[in-house]
Amino acid sequence: MHEKSIELLNKAVGDELSAVHQYMYFHFICDDQGFDLFASLFKQTAIQEMIHVETLAERILFLKGDVEMNATIPVEKIHGVKEMLEKARNMEEESARDYNIWANECAANADSGSKKIFEDLVAEEERHFDQFDQEMENLAKYGEKYMALQSIERSKNVASGRPGAE
Repeated sequence: MHEKSIELLNKAVGDELSAVHQYMYFHFICDDQGFDLFASLFKQTAIQEMIHVETLAERILFLKGDVEMNATIPVEKIHGVKEMLEKARNMEEESARDYNIWANECAANADSGSKKIFEDLVAEEERHFDQFDQEMENLAKYGEKYMALQSIERSKNVASGRPGAE
């Protein structure tokens, strides 16, 4: 009865897993480069995407489907912060667009529970988009000064002996 919803929910699981992998990769690279605030942004976003996977998986199981844990897109090896933010912003924009469409498909198949999940995800993805977009604006506005502030944050953490600051 809910085959189409299960299919769409599993597509979303794959997309969210891809986002988790990509954002954790960005977290590792930013952390390695000493950009603590960007590293934290990507890590926190990855955690939020993991919560999305859990929500989607719970719905799939409720509908008596099987959860497909397959990331749909391989990680892109991006090392520049600007390019990371562009990639992240595009990923969030695509997800919001897809989830909007999929919410309507679920509604057309009399599955308002899945529709609501997709609608909630649209709001979350738009919020993530806005965060990445704001960081891109800051980077464009302040340039190298903005990146220097990131490095200063690392130096402050190291000087204060905060854990994970090395």
